[in-house]
Amino acid sequence: MRGFLGEWCEYRRFNRLPRSARHIVLYSESGQDWHHFQPIVAHLTGVLGERICYVSSDPADPGLHQADARIGGFCIGKGLVRIWFFQFLQADLLLTQLLDLGNFDLKRSIHPVHYVYMFHSLISTHMADHADSFDHYDTILYAGPHQAREIRRREELKGLSPKRLVAHGYHRIEQLLAERREPPPVASDADIHVLLAPSWGEQTILNTCGLELAGILLDAGFRLTLRPHFQTRWQTPEVIDRITARHGSNPRFRLVEQMGESDSLFDSHVMITDWSGAGQDYGMGLEKPVLYIDLPPKSRNDSWQELGMEPFESWVRARLGALLAPDRLADAPRLVRELVLDPARARENAAALRRDYICNVGSSGRAAAEAVAAIAAEVAAGAASSVEQR
Repeated sequence: MRGFLGEWCEYRRFNRLPRSARHIVLYSESGQDWHHFQPIVAHLTGVLGERICYVSSDPADPGLHQADARIGGFCIGKGLVRIWFFQFLQADLLLTQLLDLGNFDLKRSIHPVHYVYMFHSLISTHMADHADSFDHYDTILYAGPHQAREIRRREELKGLSPKRLVAHGYHRIEQLLAERREPPPVASDADIHVLLAPSWGEQTILNTCGLELAGILLDAGFRLTLRPHFQTRWQTPEVIDRITARHGSNPRFRLVEQMGESDSLFDSHVMITDWSGAGQDYGMGLEKPVLYIDLPPKSRNDSWQELGMEPFESWVRARLGALLAPDRLADAPRLVRELVLDPARARENAAALRRDYICNVGSSGRAAAEAVAAIAAEVAAGAASSVEQR
C-alpha cells in the first residue's frame, strides 16, 4: 500500500511500538544512504545486539528489507507524514544523514531526542552546504578531522553551544580499497581508459564544456566512459543526450547511468571531474589520478570565507592529480598521459591523504556503532533518572 494512506499506516505502526523499542532510530532519505548506514547497522545489531528502527522515505531502500529481526523497517515517504514523524518523534536517539535539521520543514521533535548527524562524504562543512546546515544536531560523526575543525571554528565565531564530535570515518573509501583491482596495462593511447564523472549543476563540466571535452579525449585516441551524476539526467538531460548523439556510435565511447555499476571505476586509468566528491573516492579509494576541470565551485554558503579555512574539496584537488583551466581543454590529453604514466605518485598521495584526513580507516562502522550505542544508553539513563526524581 503506497501513497499517503500507506505512509500514515507505517507511521502509526511505528508509534504503536513500546517506547523502549524506539531506543535507536535511523532515518534515511533514500536508498542511496544504505551503503553508508550498512556497516553501522551490522555492528549495532550484530556485535552489540541492539534493536533499531530503520525509517526511510524510499520504499526501495534496502535498509527496509533486511532479513534481521533486530531491524524494524518503516517507510514514511517525503510528504506530510514525514513532517509529523519529525515533529512528534519519541526516541532516545536519531541517527541520520539528513542535512539542515530545523532549517526547513523538518524540525527537531517537541519531545527530547538526541540528534546525531553522520557525514557521507569528505567534503568540508562550510562551502557546499548552508552555513547553518549542522547547527541543530547534538552530535556529529565526522569523516575527517578537517570537518571537526570547521565545526568548532563556526561554533567559536557564532557563539554556538559545542556539539559532541565523534571520529567516525568514511566507509566508501574502505569499500573501494577492499574491492579495487588493477586496470589493464597501458602500452599506447588506445589503452588509456578515461572516466568522465562530473558533478551536476549549471557550472559543471557537462553543462559548460562536456561536448567539447568528450571530442578532445576521443580524438586523442583514448577510451571514454561518461558517467553523469544521476541528478543531471533529471535536471538537464539534454547535455547527456548531445554527447551521446555525437559520439554514441564510436566504439571507444560508453555511457553509464546505473548507480551501482563499478566496472568503469575499476577498469579506468584516470577520472576527470569538477567539484564532485567522486574524485576523492576515486583517488583515495582506488589510488588512481584525478584531473579536475577548474570550474567555479559549487557553494550554498556565500559567507564561507568567514571561517578562514580552505575547503577540503578545493585543497585536495592538486594532491589527487592535476587542475586544468576550462579555457585550456586542449591540454587535457597531455595531462591525462602524464597522470596515467606515473601511477606511483597517485598511490603515494592517496596513502598520505587517507592517513591524515580520514578517521578509522578499516573500522569506521564499529567506531560509529559503539558511539551511537553509548550515547543512546546515556540518554536513556538520563531520562530514567529524571523520571525517578519527580
